[in-house]
Amino acid sequence: MHRIAGFLGLLTIATLVLPASKPSHAEDYPTRHVRIITAGAGTFADIIARHMAHRLSTMWGRAVIVENHPAAALTIGTNMVAHARPDGYTLLLADRSPLTTAPVLYKHLSYDPVRDLRPITLIARAPAILAVSSSIPVDTLRDFIAYARQQQEPILFASAGNGTMVHLAGALFGLLAHANIQAIQYRGGTESSMAVLRNEAKFTFGSMPAIWPHVKAGHMKALAVASATRLPSLPDIPTCAEAGLPGMEAEQWTAMLVPAGTPDQIAVKLNHDIVAILHDPTFKEMLRTQGAEAAPGTPEELASFIASERSRLQDLVNKTHLSID
Repeated sequence: MHRIAGFLGLLTIATLVLPASKPSHAEDYPTRHVRIITAGAGTFADIIARHMAHRLSTMWGRAVIVENHPAAALTIGTNMVAHARPDGYTLLLADRSPLTTAPVLYKHLSYDPVRDLRPITLIARAPAILAVSSSIPVDTLRDFIAYARQQQEPILFASAGNGTMVHLAGALFGLLAHANIQAIQYRGGTESSMAVLRNEAKFTFGSMPAIWPHVKAGHMKALAVASATRLPSLPDIPTCAEAGLPGMEAEQWTAMLVPAGTPDQIAVKLNHDIVAILHDPTFKEMLRTQGAEAAPGTPEELASFIASERSRLQDLVNKTHLSID
């Protein structure tokens, strides 16, 4: 018995001193690889996620892996983060879709973005550009609105898919311009832009990378940017408000979030490190090539922004009876 008791005592002491038994403290974070869950490959969110992952990996000396979920399945990826262990090793770099659009347009979701996710910071904002076919005899937004109102049949609008930013922008345009428009759904911004080039639709909203090459080639006309201020990379293009349509604001944006319950120390570190990257001139220049601007801020500012965007979308749905069916 004494020999057994002695053995057990030594085993207990050995267990206490084994390095593997040391708990992972927030101040040590991160001690292993980190995952960033984001949208499909090649999307606005994915491009930003990959640049962010590279910067964070360099900063931390740990691998930061990007895991893609196609647009239709991003709510699944968001649900994964919402119910992941709140230890800082599973991050969500989301666009507006799972945070504001899905909660408004879908009746049943497996997560609650307010209850299940903790905001870290807004990452970037990219306003949509209102572009029309070069075949339309207009050069200003005011002229285009007048043209749209004069048409006997609904004016065809190229949407990038049900519930997308482009779809919502088109609905808002129809409401504010008092114009009868009909959305035709395409798969993504590239296809919706091509539809305008083929004259299958008369106008669309799109990102700078999707729209501007066609504008420069003379195949499309950029009439306005759907934001409160002009886009620094396109300073000669007026805002919709300047061009005669106040309230016409539509943009893609991305934000970083973590599971609710993530320790304060980790959340603070993530905010500090990500905001530092967003202030870096090289990173900001990368965003400008995407027609976007860095939007660093506090978790509280992000929470307020998401709530405001969700309220604005709910108001649009109520007024237009917008549906994704």
